[in-house]
Amino acid sequence: MEYNEIGLKSKNLVSLEENLQKEWLLTNGIGGYAASTILGINTRKYHGLLISALNPPGNRTVHLERIDEDVTINNQTYRFGANEFKDIIYPKGFKLLKEFSINPFPTFVYSNSVVEIKKNIAMPTKKNAIILLYNITNKSSKMAKIKLFPLVNSRNFHKISNNNLKPLQYTQIQTKNSVLLSFCNPKSTLTIFSTKGKFIKKTNFIQNIYYRQEDLRGESSIDDCLQPGFFELKINPKKSIKTCIIASSGKNIKNSLDIIQEIGITNKEIKLLLQHETKKNRQLLIDFYSNYNKLQESNWLNWIMLAAKNFVVEDHKNNKHILAGYFWFGPWGRDTFISLPGLILIPRRFNDAKNILYNFSTLIKNGLVPNFQQDHQKHMEYNTVDASLWYLNAILQYLKYTGDFAFVQKKLWSTILKIVKFFEKGTDFGIKMDQDCLLQHGPQLTWMDAIVNGKAVTPRSGKAVEIQSLWYNALKITGLLAKKFGEKYNYEKYTEIASKSKLSFNRKFWNKKRNCLFDVVENDNNDSSIRPNQIIPISLDFSIIEKDHYRAIIDVVSTKLLTPYGLKTLEKNDLKYKGKYVGNRQSRDQAYHNGTVWPWLLGPFTTAYFKLKKMEPQKSNKIEKNILQTLLKDHLQQSGLGYVSEIFDGDVPHKGRGCIAQAWSIAEPLRAYIEDIMNIKPKFHEIL
Repeated sequence: MEYNEIGLKSKNLVSLEENLQKEWLLTNGIGGYAASTILGINTRKYHGLLISALNPPGNRTVHLERIDEDVTINNQTYRFGANEFKDIIYPKGFKLLKEFSINPFPTFVYSNSVVEIKKNIAMPTKKNAIILLYNITNKSSKMAKIKLFPLVNSRNFHKISNNNLKPLQYTQIQTKNSVLLSFCNPKSTLTIFSTKGKFIKKTNFIQNIYYRQEDLRGESSIDDCLQPGFFELKINPKKSIKTCIIASSGKNIKNSLDIIQEIGITNKEIKLLLQHETKKNRQLLIDFYSNYNKLQESNWLNWIMLAAKNFVVEDHKNNKHILAGYFWFGPWGRDTFISLPGLILIPRRFNDAKNILYNFSTLIKNGLVPNFQQDHQKHMEYNTVDASLWYLNAILQYLKYTGDFAFVQKKLWSTILKIVKFFEKGTDFGIKMDQDCLLQHGPQLTWMDAIVNGKAVTPRSGKAVEIQSLWYNALKITGLLAKKFGEKYNYEKYTEIASKSKLSFNRKFWNKKRNCLFDVVENDNNDSSIRPNQIIPISLDFSIIEKDHYRAIIDVVSTKLLTPYGLKTLEKNDLKYKGKYVGNRQSRDQAYHNGTVWPWLLGPFTTAYFKLKKMEPQKSNKIEKNILQTLLKDHLQQSGLGYVSEIFDGDVPHKGRGCIAQAWSIAEPLRAYIEDIMNIKPKFHEIL
């Protein structure tokens, strides 16, 4: 099973500004990663060759920022590295870049009249390590001297280093072909090893490195790095040499050195390891297409499947988690269960689904699934009304794919009842079933949860439209399971509540004036803003909205909110609309859910659209053919190569923003493509 590379030749590498927008990403399956731009210039504090997850999948620490290459021939030095400072890029090795590709590892080819450097970068699975494979050719008739300069750090990936205010505390040991740096904060060791050449100590601090993307985001953007020395090797005239640099990190020297030994210390051992990594990717695709033999192999789908696996990570206990996005998000409750069908069930990782569903059941407090956990704290935040409801929906999706009622009854049924009872009787944040059997809740608890100066930008307190649909869906799921498990009382109780909630919803939420749903209903003060949340009631398996309204809702959403990259979060004619997600955090948060486009919403939209098509098979629409084309095919080569961005500007040309790789941006469109566009339904979907 082969997949075509994503690549650019020299003619496409000329524009500095354009190519600094293109980024590559490698992950290690435990929360660590490597990432930069295709020009090798770090533009974010989150960029680097080794961002370690010291407490997987959290406590992510920037250890190795980059490695710069110098080549000296006949007393003339050619510099192939590139660092940006506030007013200058120096050196300017990106001008010597002739090719860049990913297949599946990033490959850089630099060349001038006297030397060529081919560099492959690979990240082994389940190891805080990075491997750089060099094939360097001396095209001249003189001896060439190569120097490889590592730039290292020891900082949380959300922060930057200022060596004047807070000097880097470390100790350094070097051997003939390696250097070991032990840091005090956080306590860790970085080992850098070379298969050829020798390490020469020459301490230097490279200060005031500038991260342009952080500056644009109003974040800290000036960083200091340590250059502990360099690896030196020589190449005879008209000859080539192959060498590998391995960097590994651990909580102590032994951890770090053990990783080096596991990878291998010869070029041959490293090559075998990378062949194994490549084989695993191919096998993943072989398994996928064998499970879905109706699908025709396509390059874009191959890349989507390879991307999907990179959000599923594990901790030191081998428990699975879904990272919401690279770079700065960890495992979030809501994101996990919206993403689980696409990332876990579509690839048939059913044991991983069981692991995630069960482990979250142990974290539930007063019926609430945690919203998120701080990166290196045990404290959980529970400020979400919908994470628990998406959790119950994920259980239903698991059953549709597996039919595994035994697991749900034994491990999850008591949790399901606990969630529904807490929501019925009342729990934290003002979450409680009202007399009309709809669910009321406080502000800033839905997915539109941005805050500016301590105030919710889109508070949506009262009864938000998608929350009611998720609540009804949860009640129907509970009733279905109660019937399956022979619990007549619970079946009758929750079926009756569901019926009453549906009657209340259709009476209170229909906006006759705009021929669609209100976004929020609160004490007769109804919010008539045109937002995408109204598509979710149609998309769920148990739909709270009367089918007579499907066409009108889809028409409004298609006309007012649909873009090639997702749905806008607010119609353009609204005074609150913000068309560009730019500026400092306050400016960006104002736009986050007030016009910004979210790709994940294409999943519910596609499902809703095909539900309508099933009801109206005689009607055709051009949306059907192109609904996911731009996002899942064209965009893969625009921002995070091989990935889908978190968000896009509401205004044309809909520039990709936020995280370069977002879990639900891939998961939901992928699920909709398989289940709706290709009409490949889960094996046990008839349980509905």
